[in-house]
Amino acid sequence: MKLDIAGRIALVTGADSGIGQETARKLLEEGVRVAISDQPGGQLDKSLATLKPLGEVVAFEADVTKLDSVQALYGKVREALGDPDILVNAAGVTGATGDFVEVDDAGWLETLNINLMGAVRMAREAIPAMRAKQWGRIVLIGSEDGVQPYIDELAYCASKAGIINLAKGLSKAYGGDNVLVNTVSPAFIATPMTDKMMQKRAEEKGVDFDEAVTSFLAEERPGMALKRRGTPQEVADMIVFLCSERASFINGSNMRVDSGSVMTI
Repeated sequence: MKLDIAGRIALVTGADSGIGQETARKLLEEGVRVAISDQPGGQLDKSLATLKPLGEVVAFEADVTKLDSVQALYGKVREALGDPDILVNAAGVTGATGDFVEVDDAGWLETLNINLMGAVRMAREAIPAMRAKQWGRIVLIGSEDGVQPYIDELAYCASKAGIINLAKGLSKAYGGDNVLVNTVSPAFIATPMTDKMMQKRAEEKGVDFDEAVTSFLAEERPGMALKRRGTPQEVADMIVFLCSERASFINGSNMRVDSGSVMTI
């Protein structure tokens, strides 16, 4: 299927690994000019080296929790490539976890600041130029947790519910300018974030990594009919489709890539 986005400019956050990096890869394969970003101190240089053979790509560190850092990022992207036509905000963390009454304000605020307010800051900087061009695609990364909360990670769940609501609101506000905003909501994807979760589970239960994954699926994610973790590639396929001309009538949707994990319609 031709996606007809060759030559477009994309900015992908959270791109030093996992879903963000794989999305950047697939965009480059479609002929998109791509800027990748992630927080300082990560593996952004390594990601850039991996992606460079595929097309025109640049990398800039940025902290989505700081407005000045986000604004500086956009300045660098505009100088290097131009105003982004496409924004994929994949930056996010699990954040504060545990018993609700034991998670303090600082844990909540940090989680919301990265996951929800980070998306707010990124989208706010992207939309004016997209409206001026009368073409834009914004994909925010939600989660199954946004509609199906889990009691030990309520800060994360609330932040992802906010993402889904934010995307729906933006889709109504700017769809008339051909700026289409959608959410992709994965469940239990094989990323560094879930690797850490499973390593911790393996240590706590005294089992190996694979047994930790198997028991987690059985005990915590019984709705995942395929009985495995998803791959970043499977999520990125949906993201890149939503960025394309083939998705020109999809706006305000929350696309679940979750193996059936969400138990409702």
